[in-house]
Amino acid sequence: MANLYFEELDIGMRSAAGPYLLSKDEIIRFAKQYDPIPRHIDEEAAAQSVFGGLTASGSNTFAIYILLSSQLQPHYQVLMGLGWEGLKLSNPVRPGDQLDLEMTVLEMRQSKSKPDWGIVRNRNLLRNQKRETVLECISNIFVAKRPDAPAAS
Repeated sequence: MANLYFEELDIGMRSAAGPYLLSKDEIIRFAKQYDPIPRHIDEEAAAQSVFGGLTASGSNTFAIYILLSSQLQPHYQVLMGLGWEGLKLSNPVRPGDQLDLEMTVLEMRQSKSKPDWGIVRNRNLLRNQKRETVLECISNIFVAKRPDAPAAS
């Protein structure tokens, strides 16, 4: 499917991506490089943690969210991200979890500084196979307007 331009989006529109299967080896490899805390790299230590077992680090979960964002269908003609709000890690991510992403358009407006760009505010939910939310946030992105779109008044 082609990338959608700003004018082709509507409030309430949804995009989805996934599933992404997370392995124990990937959790450990990621944590060893970026977040070497025992509950992410050592199964025995993880069993003694508040989670009672190996879990992915928050940065690993966020990285998967970013990866799945690039695979959303339908996909938007994204120019760049503006940031995230209210990032929550609601449930732990464990080996064998299959994660999927759902993004819903909350708001849209014309950019005041860039007339050929629109700003889209989205609610993002990353969920496991049990439909438990493991990450949620609001994202704000610049989306291209169609090259032949009339200028905003």
